[in-house]
Amino acid sequence: MTDVRGHHHQHQHHVRQGIFGFVCGRRTKWVVVVLWLVLLVFLAPLAGKLTDAQDNDAQSWLPGSAESTQVLDISTDFRPETIPAVVIYAREGGLTAQDRRQIADDTREIRALSDHGIRGDETRGPVYNQQPAPEAAIIYVPITMDEKGWERIAPAVDSIRDRSGEGGDGLAVHITGPGGTSADFSEAFEGIDSTLLFAAMAVVIVMLLLTYRSPTLLLVPVLPVVAALFIAQALIYLLAEHAGLTVNGQSAGILTVLVFGAGTDYALLLVARYREELRRHQSRHEAMSLAMNRAGPAVLASGATVVLSMLVLLVAEMNSTSSLGPVAAIGVAVALLAMMTLFPALLLIFGRWIFWPVIPRYGTEDPTERGVWARTGHRIARRPRVTWVSTALALAVLSLGLIQLRAEGISNADAFTGKPDSITGQEVSERYFPAGAGDPLVVVAEEDEGARVKAAVADTRGVVPQSINVPPGTKPSFEGKILFEATMTDPADSEAAKQTVERVRDRVHAIPDADAQVGGGTAALLDMDRATTHDNVVIIPAVLVVVLLILAVLLRALLAPLLLIGTVVLSFTAALGASALAFRHIFDYAGETTDFPLFVFVFLVALGIDYNIFLTTRIREEAERQGTRRGVVTGLTATGAVITSAGLVLAGTFAALGTLPMVAFAEIGFAVALGVLLDTFIVRSVLVTALFLDVGPKVWWPHRLARESAALEKAPEPAAQRR
Repeated sequence: MTDVRGHHHQHQHHVRQGIFGFVCGRRTKWVVVVLWLVLLVFLAPLAGKLTDAQDNDAQSWLPGSAESTQVLDISTDFRPETIPAVVIYAREGGLTAQDRRQIADDTREIRALSDHGIRGDETRGPVYNQQPAPEAAIIYVPITMDEKGWERIAPAVDSIRDRSGEGGDGLAVHITGPGGTSADFSEAFEGIDSTLLFAAMAVVIVMLLLTYRSPTLLLVPVLPVVAALFIAQALIYLLAEHAGLTVNGQSAGILTVLVFGAGTDYALLLVARYREELRRHQSRHEAMSLAMNRAGPAVLASGATVVLSMLVLLVAEMNSTSSLGPVAAIGVAVALLAMMTLFPALLLIFGRWIFWPVIPRYGTEDPTERGVWARTGHRIARRPRVTWVSTALALAVLSLGLIQLRAEGISNADAFTGKPDSITGQEVSERYFPAGAGDPLVVVAEEDEGARVKAAVADTRGVVPQSINVPPGTKPSFEGKILFEATMTDPADSEAAKQTVERVRDRVHAIPDADAQVGGGTAALLDMDRATTHDNVVIIPAVLVVVLLILAVLLRALLAPLLLIGTVVLSFTAALGASALAFRHIFDYAGETTDFPLFVFVFLVALGIDYNIFLTTRIREEAERQGTRRGVVTGLTATGAVITSAGLVLAGTFAALGTLPMVAFAEIGFAVALGVLLDTFIVRSVLVTALFLDVGPKVWWPHRLARESAALEKAPEPAAQRR
């Protein structure tokens, strides 16, 4: 049996030598580096254009089939797509004659504006909150939002601000409404790529320095990761320009973190095995060939898990979620390719000295064999059942924090970590005008039934009856349809406003032959919430199935993958529960976006499973030689240090999302970083190890290894390991 198994391994080694041998060849390693340099020369200049190719308008985020999206499409027949910037003037105790003269002068200047898509001639106002002694006035300034709208929204608002002044002497002047808020979001996303690139790079460099304790080895993983990022960005840019792929600020930001996190992880896993083999083999080319042969399949399986999990996002209704799928998949695939080709080639070119000052010499003992992970493994082996049950209970207790989770969406006021001018302006506006002013409902209906539809909207609770109007620059009718707007009494991003949209939709849908549809900012938020709820229900089980299938193929077993999936789900709920508690009681965030659980799940499961794959493939390799239980301890000893380092790097790169002034990014970064740390230090090192020790050889059921490794454990079990 041993001979057959040895022949099988030899055959596999020769097959993989064909795949990995090219990278490890004495001459061909130079070919690999040259090929990457050629790719970089041609593609790297395109990477910088990805920001220009981003599509951050409403359609790039909204679900394609939603009513609000359809209204957005139809409304372009009536007028160019615009959003209003709202200039609010207010003075407690009443506006002075001087204030009113300034407002009149500012309005005239704003009406003359036409730069950056500002439609100054369609400006409405000033509208005063009361007569004869007003305390506040509003001017509505439409800004064109075509495909370039997102890029020029901030300059457009700056241009309006130049004409309206900063206020002072008791007069408050702010720019708010959808235009003002969009400009603040745009500025928050500005430089996101470079901010995240430098933050992620700083984290990776510090972590690699701590892990490798080698200033020379430090740059070898960083160079291929940066190369992978540039090439991934270039490929995504080409697909965005020529194949209709949608890229927005969110997916571009997450791409940087994913490429750095996953790429560095794969580098760490490969270096650990290479270092091991360098102590056993004189030739570094042979050592790398064996390292690639033994660690390669696990790294490839890890990468395939992430890529396929990301592609599952394509089934999402939300455009922003479905477009993230291919963007993230391309990023991880390129990172995997770079780490399996360019990275080993560079390591071979530099030679052993790159590990200075701790150079792994041929014939020296592996220092990890008597380290903390060896002691941990032996300690768990004494009472595996008590260990995994108590660990699972602790994670279950953390999961109770889920009752504090408020993933129901967050308002604009709560979306920023700071308080930009548009949010201050919104608060001022709500004191003097209907809270929904500036972000109205948009209703489209058949012209013949227009009067009935307008009456139904005006009569709905939550709508200001006298606010129904056809905005300036809008055609009175188009192909038998009309378009009008209506202001709501509640803030446009509030739960109450969403309920008003539902009431208005119910009323107008009930009018026969009206074919009425309700859109606008609030309707879009409502439709996004519904689409995200659908996506959570569909994507989470689909990702679990993908991961289960990959584990089953890789481990050639059923029981082990099922146990691993169980630990992954428990790890996810614990991370989410602990994060919810932190958001409520430490960071004081108002809530989470509706897609928060989905993003955290996809990143945690797809990336966290990497560590389980690397641990369990090593356990399986050792189980074939020395039986399952001894194989578990050896597997943990061999992989413990590197997986811990990889977890710290990945957690650090996701924590870099916290450098952005957006609550949604900070929350995803925190939750994924916490989940990865839980996975690294508790789930993989304690829970999975104890489970595999407790279940023993049966863990490989139904594969013959279950019987073979049981036979290898011929010696009576040590008393400490008996259950």
